[in-house]
Amino acid sequence: MHNKAVPVQRPWLKSYPPGVPHDIDPGRYSSLIELTERAFARHAALRAYTSFGRTLTFGELDHQSRLFAAFLQNELGLVPGDRLALMMPNVLQYPIAVFGALRAGLTLVNTNPLYTERELLHQLRDSGAKAIVILEQAAHHLAAILPETPVRHVIVTGVGDLLGLPKGPLVNFVIRHVRRQVPPYALPDAIPFAKTLELGRWADFRPVTRAPTDIAFLQYTGGTTGVSKAAVLTHRNMVANTLQSTAWLRQFSTEPAGSVVLTALPLYHIFALTANAFTWLEAGGENVLIANPRDLPALVTELGRHRFTHYYGVNTLYNGLLHAPGFSDLDFSSLSACIAGGMAVQASVAERWKAATGCVLSQGWGLTETSPVATMTLAGVDFNGSIGLPVPSTDISIRDDDGAEVASHGTGEICVRGPQVMAGYWQRPDETEKVMIDGEWLRTGDVGYMDDAGYVYIQDRKKDLVLVSGFNVYPNEVEDVIAKHPGVREVAAVPQPDEHSGEVVAVFVVRSDPALTESGVIEFARRELTGYKLPRHVYFRDELPKTNVGKILRRALRDELAQAARASTNPA
Repeated sequence: MHNKAVPVQRPWLKSYPPGVPHDIDPGRYSSLIELTERAFARHAALRAYTSFGRTLTFGELDHQSRLFAAFLQNELGLVPGDRLALMMPNVLQYPIAVFGALRAGLTLVNTNPLYTERELLHQLRDSGAKAIVILEQAAHHLAAILPETPVRHVIVTGVGDLLGLPKGPLVNFVIRHVRRQVPPYALPDAIPFAKTLELGRWADFRPVTRAPTDIAFLQYTGGTTGVSKAAVLTHRNMVANTLQSTAWLRQFSTEPAGSVVLTALPLYHIFALTANAFTWLEAGGENVLIANPRDLPALVTELGRHRFTHYYGVNTLYNGLLHAPGFSDLDFSSLSACIAGGMAVQASVAERWKAATGCVLSQGWGLTETSPVATMTLAGVDFNGSIGLPVPSTDISIRDDDGAEVASHGTGEICVRGPQVMAGYWQRPDETEKVMIDGEWLRTGDVGYMDDAGYVYIQDRKKDLVLVSGFNVYPNEVEDVIAKHPGVREVAAVPQPDEHSGEVVAVFVVRSDPALTESGVIEFARRELTGYKLPRHVYFRDELPKTNVGKILRRALRDELAQAARASTNPA
């Protein structure tokens, strides 16, 4: 039975600081198109995006995105509702393409530029994408599978195509830690991105109206069955979460227009998409794009070039910077807010970050399914292990397995209700039903509790996902790939604690071929799995623990690794 009769008490509102509204109006803008075009008009003269020393103002972004929209409408014949995939890192082409495609009424499909052919094929097929904008260094993957996809139009771009700079150093900068050699791609009909803007100059842009319930993004997330599925994020979802985020931002910046945020997280990830691209569009701040945050020396150099006021990242990126040469010499006097999301913040990192910069590391929490922001800590409040308070117009309820609310301070699954909660999973009503209670409460899969002041604490994850530097890795997907190896009899994938990534993938393998090695398993998996999904540790066993019906007990394996980690840090 679902406990529908018990109203949500919202104890967190008494902890809200002055100036933060209890609710936002998700109807303030009818769609992301209206939000975007009004923001362009308000902030036309302000700096919007900077990449490799080249800056676009909001006015220039308005113009170039309009050209791109006209190209999509006239040259490609795409109509509202058609899906366009974007497969790029943080370069200037990304915001031009996002805002242009939205203005043409299209639905965006964000795609990781490091995806393998198998991963890319599934996403393009599942979304039904008719066109794609892809970084040329990833185009060979697309070329290999293109005939098997619904994609009919390919727009290809180099990192520096809009910068007027030599390609070589820029390309090396992006792929330095990704692939040493990039095979040539065979896409003879591909259109260069710069050409789309030229053709758009000669085409008429036809303004489009989209309804709040129309789909803005198909944002892919992992699936417990090993099949990636897309959260359907409507215009209303994204408008609401943008307004929720900007309302919370007022604590950190009373006048955010003209602020400078370092955008090291990829914009194709839901965290940066909302927290950086749309929140700072609405607020009128500048995003300094970092194409490859794993190159810490280059990142420190870029930080030194700007009087940045805001910095968003994941725990591992903050931790990495603290150990990067030259970071402690930077000028942090303009820094007003540092926000972490995507994965749990470690107390030691929060403490060291504040000591090094003088700025408190604030933590946010949410999921792809919540667009993503659901809770945030308050500005200037030292790290206390909580994931913060529900943001405006958001309700949090702690529920048991039957969907009934638990008593105050009781532990249960954290459930979210609000205008930012997705409409469901794309073409997967079965999966949608599994995570929704009464059609409005989202089961998050995280287990925790709420205190009397409304602060939410996560204790454990209900699902078996591995969180690698903020990216979800689902064990079934890893297991499905490794199980294809002829030398593998059984395999189980579990998270293993890691000081750099928070967690990494570890696999336990029962061999059918005694000659199979750890490197053999990893290299086999590399053919079909993106780097962050690859196992970092392989443990061989004669058998795996199972239930009485034969299901592998992943929890027993996780406990084994946790016990070994504790033993190594606390030797007898």
